[in-house]
Amino acid sequence: MGAETPLALVFLGPPGAGKGTQAQRWASALGMTKISTGDILRQEIAAGTALGQQVQGVMRQGKLVSDQLLIELIEGRLSRLSPVRAIFDGFPRTEVQAEALHSLLRERGVPLRAVLLLEVPEAVLIERIASRGREGRDDDAIEVARKRQQVYRQETEPLVSYYAQRGLLRRTDGVGSPDQVYARIASELEQVPGIC
Repeated sequence: MGAETPLALVFLGPPGAGKGTQAQRWASALGMTKISTGDILRQEIAAGTALGQQVQGVMRQGKLVSDQLLIELIEGRLSRLSPVRAIFDGFPRTEVQAEALHSLLRERGVPLRAVLLLEVPEAVLIERIASRGREGRDDDAIEVARKRQQVYRQETEPLVSYYAQRGLLRRTDGVGSPDQVYARIASELEQVPGIC
């Protein structure tokens, strides 16, 4: 597949599963752009923008930013890409967002080839999030780690069956070193036409 061919992938999984790390590596490997709503929002907060101030409190409480706001952010990012070759990290998080992404991609003639679900036991996730919090990510403080897992189960976990029913879901064990997880993802992607 050439670097000019439109393509989209979604990396799905709970907070702390390693989506960001793997999405960045695969974006580099496949000549794609990683689009992370979490990264975008943290940049807005750091810059002190009106949007950043609006979402900072929401993120600190471990809650999700509104569907509409995130959909607008994604639409803005997609409008800057030509061709659209994107890996989505942390989006979609709800079925409303998934439907919106489907529409945005369809309008641009971009196929969503696969949704990679990184599966990690909750105890490992909590420790990973706590560790990130100690590294200065204030939305990852230990007191909100469990809340973020709960929100994921309620809001995002239903996307597992949503994408499985559409034949797009690829389950991957997210425990191990980044290299081990990368190799497992490679095995999954090799089975998807039009990627590797």
